Amino acid sequence: MVGATHEIEYEQMLLSRHTFLNQKGGRRKDGVLERSAYILLSRIRLQGPMSIGELSDAFGLDASTLNRQTAAAMRAGLVKRIPDPEGGMARKFRITDEGARVLDEEREGIVQSLDRVMSEWSEEDIAAFAAYLKRFNTDIERLAGRPWPRL
Repeated sequence: MVGATHEIEYEQMLLSRHTFLNQKGGRRKDGVLERSAYILLSRIRLQGPMSIGELSDAFGLDASTLNRQTAAAMRAGLVKRIPDPEGGMARKFRITDEGARVLDEEREGIVQSLDRVMSEWSEEDIAAFAAYLKRFNTDIERLAGRPWPRL
């Protein structure tokens, strides 16, 4: 490897191949949401109702991709289409109570998996890793012009 940036590239590639683990170290089979639904629901929950156009801008994806994702989420009862609360013409997608419940369960399962992965880390190491990861993500978002809302 040539330098630290090359090492980061390699480790990021490896990270992207991992799935979250169950308590025995195998793949989580109890996870309900596909990755795209998990991200979609997370964004709508944080930002509030969003139109296809707003989702397309937020994710940098074409409308046809978002149409497929939102249609699947609607069929599963995770989101519903509502009139624009601000009176606009576009219909928007809002997370349902079931969508919020499933998202919370999925997130809790992932957090438990991460707790197992980092069980031998100090609280200081976990906090430092979280801070660096947030900084890394916010810099990517800044360069892409697509900031992600945070709690």
